[in-house]
Amino acid sequence: MILHGIDVPTNVRHDNTLARPLRDWGPRDRVDLILSNPPFGGIEEDGIENNFPANFRTRETADLFLVLIMHLLKDGGRAAVVLPDGTLFGEGIKTRIKEQLLETCNLHTVIRLPNGVFAPYTGIKTNLLFFTKGSQTQDVWFYEHPYPSGYKNYSKTRPMRVEEFEVEKLWWSDRVESEFSWKVSVGEIKARNYNLDIKNPHSPDQVKHDPAELLASYAELQAQIAHTRNALKAILAAALEG
Repeated sequence: MILHGIDVPTNVRHDNTLARPLRDWGPRDRVDLILSNPPFGGIEEDGIENNFPANFRTRETADLFLVLIMHLLKDGGRAAVVLPDGTLFGEGIKTRIKEQLLETCNLHTVIRLPNGVFAPYTGIKTNLLFFTKGSQTQDVWFYEHPYPSGYKNYSKTRPMRVEEFEVEKLWWSDRVESEFSWKVSVGEIKARNYNLDIKNPHSPDQVKHDPAELLASYAELQAQIAHTRNALKAILAAALEG
């Protein structure tokens, strides 16, 4: 506000938005667009969670803000929200919140940001979630934001620049899978118990966690160990006979 010449704001109030009970936000409070970078990694003071329905009660700030954002959007309203990785893979109440998100909103895009975006203030990995209220999610597109050439991390002296998002802008309207983008159906997400921490399947360093593949790899490894053990036995037997 200071940069825009607002030295003494008269219509800005310092308050905790979460301190207002969710039921008190009525139809007049609904909005068309929400852009938000809610606080994350923090815990709310005692009693704040009681302002929310019992199935969403938590003291994690980012989770409560996500519930509030969904509530405040009009049907057809759009949101773009910065959220930590913990929201994507968390369980319990986080699972119920993500289920509500997918059931009441179209979560169409998740931009996975690399390390260091908020350096040096926090090392928590973050994501940009884009959703529209009023229709259920069918598919979620993921885009893994790459570092600029020559970068291995962001820092206070080498921060992320807005120009870097030109690649997402070019991809946005004509979406195709690439080394950085992939699509996941809502059925697969439900089968994962609403875990949205879905890694890039095109990454050469991607670790596979599919049970069938892990069991097959384990069986192959056991066969190799048995073959090596038998070979050693044969060598030792021959040495003893000699």
